[in-house]
Amino acid sequence: MAYVPVPNDLSKIKTKIAFNLTKRQLICFGIAVIIGVPVYLFTRGTIGNMTAMLLMIVIMLPCFLMAMYERDGLPFEKVVCNILRTCWLTPSSRPYKTKNFYQILSTKEVETHGKTKKTTIKTCQKPSET
Repeated sequence: MAYVPVPNDLSKIKTKIAFNLTKRQLICFGIAVIIGVPVYLFTRGTIGNMTAMLLMIVIMLPCFLMAMYERDGLPFEKVVCNILRTCWLTPSSRPYKTKNFYQILSTKEVETHGKTKKTTIKTCQKPSET
């Protein structure tokens, strides 16, 4: 009898449209071809065949990465945004800061004649032992 493996998580299965590629992959490969082939054809006469081919590959590489690369279910551009956010856009050290609510509760602001005066309320004192 034939055995066909069925994945446990069906949400990871992506629908294929043509040539066993998803819609995202087809769009990204199409953009890469539209940009890369004219660059190769127009530059091979001036800079040489090999250099034009390498230039075409470098120009098409971001489109290929956007089509194929995926990490933890996130596409390439979201992974790059997360890396940029953690490395450069947010501070690297995040100090632990808290508000001392007990100090806020024990300090009471009293307003007299337009002036603010802080008074301390003494709470939770132990009775003195004699």
